[in-house]
Amino acid sequence: MCEVSPAYFTYCGMFSIAEGGVHLYNMVMSSFADKVVVVTGGVQGIGLCIAERFRAAGAHVCVIDLQDNPYFTGNLACEEDLRRFSAKVLAEYGHVDVLVNNAAPLFKGLPDCSWEEFNYALQVGVAAPYMLTHLFQEHFAPGAAIVNISSSRDRMSMPGSESYTAAKGGIAALTHALAVSLAGRVRVNSISPGWIETQGATYNGADAAQHPAGRVGRPEDIAEMVLFLCSDKAGFITGENICIDGGMTRQMIYHGEHGWSLQS
Repeated sequence: MCEVSPAYFTYCGMFSIAEGGVHLYNMVMSSFADKVVVVTGGVQGIGLCIAERFRAAGAHVCVIDLQDNPYFTGNLACEEDLRRFSAKVLAEYGHVDVLVNNAAPLFKGLPDCSWEEFNYALQVGVAAPYMLTHLFQEHFAPGAAIVNISSSRDRMSMPGSESYTAAKGGIAALTHALAVSLAGRVRVNSISPGWIETQGATYNGADAAQHPAGRVGRPEDIAEMVLFLCSDKAGFITGENICIDGGMTRQMIYHGEHGWSLQS
């Protein structure tokens, strides 16, 4: 079970920082009571944490995942599964308040990622988020929000990651397109996580210290931002991408400078 700290939502105003943080946290959490929340890839990792946070806030959470789960087991690369899933959600609730496109695409690339594998990654990572938005477009409730989970790999890469990187870059671009198309009806934002440890391991030493934030990320780092972006406290934010990577993409790395070295 992921945990969320009210201190995350601190702000300055008519309350003290600590008091105001708890107040804002309570307002954000209470705003999801009885809301209908769709989460793709919600069985494990970041998706599970997002689903759990919304459930804890009193939302009705509808998960679609290739892995077995109590709500809907289906393939996000299959249009028929997407249509059956959306029909089930709408038959049960009639509308959608939040859509979180989180399901992870296939991670492969040169030299051995096939045509079928590459396109499968794009279907899961880009086409499915588009199609679910298309299927729900007439059924989003007033004040609805979409959050797409991209990756810091949408702006930086390692060898052999082309299918994943292309999908994550695609969903980041899809975000601002949808935000404009749905302007005045649905806010659409994306989050680009960096290294998020989803198996509960603890990292110390260089693994942690290389991050300007001093640690490896946790699923709740992403889940808390999702809830904020879906709340009315983020009502003036749309079309944006927020990178949550402990500062890794903001540091300049050159061999021989500031303790960095290349081992070739």
